[in-house]
Amino acid sequence: MATVVELKPIREQNEDVLGDKKTPPPKVPSLCSMRYGIALLTHFSNFTLIAQNSIVSITMVAMVNNTDYQPHLNSSTEVLPTDLNGDQHEAAKHLSPKAPVYNWSPQTQGFIFSSAQYGMMLMQGPAGFLAGKIGTKKVVGIALLASSLLTLCIPVATSLGLGFLLATRAIQGLIQGTGYGGQFALWQRWAPPNERSRLCSIALSGMILGTFAVLLVGGVIIEALGWPFVFYIFGAVGCACCLLWFILVYDDPFSHPWISDPEKEYILSSLHQQVSSEKQSLPIKAMLRSVPLWSMCLCTMTHQWLVNTFIVYTPTYISSVFKVNIRDNGFLSSLPFIVAWAVGILGGQLADFLLRKNFRLVTVRKVITILGNIPPAALIVALPYVQSSYITTITFLTLSCGISPLCQSGVYINALDIAPRYASLLMGSSRGLAHSSAVLVPIVGGFFLNQYSELGWRNFFFLLFAINQFGLIIYLVFGKADVQEWAKERTLTRL
Repeated sequence: MATVVELKPIREQNEDVLGDKKTPPPKVPSLCSMRYGIALLTHFSNFTLIAQNSIVSITMVAMVNNTDYQPHLNSSTEVLPTDLNGDQHEAAKHLSPKAPVYNWSPQTQGFIFSSAQYGMMLMQGPAGFLAGKIGTKKVVGIALLASSLLTLCIPVATSLGLGFLLATRAIQGLIQGTGYGGQFALWQRWAPPNERSRLCSIALSGMILGTFAVLLVGGVIIEALGWPFVFYIFGAVGCACCLLWFILVYDDPFSHPWISDPEKEYILSSLHQQVSSEKQSLPIKAMLRSVPLWSMCLCTMTHQWLVNTFIVYTPTYISSVFKVNIRDNGFLSSLPFIVAWAVGILGGQLADFLLRKNFRLVTVRKVITILGNIPPAALIVALPYVQSSYITTITFLTLSCGISPLCQSGVYINALDIAPRYASLLMGSSRGLAHSSAVLVPIVGGFFLNQYSELGWRNFFFLLFAINQFGLIIYLVFGKADVQEWAKERTLTRL
């Protein structure tokens, strides 16, 4: 006679708490709750990591002697007003005389941009798996500290030579990839299903805020102190963030010393059907054959192509078209990202609102993903055709970048829907695959822009549109939002 043996969850204590729960208790208010506190701390963790990763996007304008690589501009291009446009040679006089300048071609700059992305691409999947085993607190905390220390070292590495700079950024990319991928294990244990969109959008929006902060204050710091101090300041900020992380973040509600009992009960009970098992092996073959999983990964990657274009090339594009000084370039480049930060958080609210109104989960995920892909890609393709007007150009850039984070509540968190037990590994792996675009975008961009600037931008943006829409179509056709068979709890039987 067969007997069924249930697989135990990771923590036996959690099993005791969850064993008698048939239905979740009433929802605990989100205001001042520990789960939203964890989301906020993860927000600042992502802020730190992306800021340190994208510093070079704004400092590159000051690090490179642009007189050797003048862009070809249309004679009808509108110049900026006097207060926003300045003679770049005059602006250079205000830069710190101690800050060195290098003769790097656009292709060399592309390699510098992409050098940190190889590690991020490789480490996010393994980091998600590792965090599921030893805990997010250790994985992300150590990554934060190491990334911050390396950020402090980048000016020295640059002075030693291009090879040292590339090596330092490559190592930093491995560490930052560990920090990114390791965070997703938190939401397996902290995010009730009906709050996932909001919690994840709050956490992921930290990446956008980090880019905004670097672009906004980076130019000011460069003009006042020199480009090395951008690395010093954000490296110090990272060390402070690391301290807060180790003090306040815990891997799950059960082990958190300051969480209220009602909130702990609410979270654990809402997740009692989705707790992973140590004894249950990974269904790797089923994962590799899963079309919904592959469609999610592909759409995430093609959307990240769009996002990484914004992060890497917004300051360069504005400088190329309008020839603004570094301070004003930073201000104009940051505008799209503060809009994107707000839209990313509001997108999570919108997704959960639609779910509360009984819209199908798959419909919500796909509609949000459509809004985060089609309008931004169309607007960015239009940029070369409106560059004669700086107001229209900045408006299109702001709208394009600002709308794209809606995907944070769409395809980006789809792994929590189709495979909640393996969400940490799958979200890390999908983001790791998506970071292949962060490697390719600077290289492809450098290839196009090294030839002829105006035509290069146009062709680069058309390629972006084609790649982005291809991934979206695949996701719309094959994407799912129900738990896949291979991701459901399995039981062991004995005769």
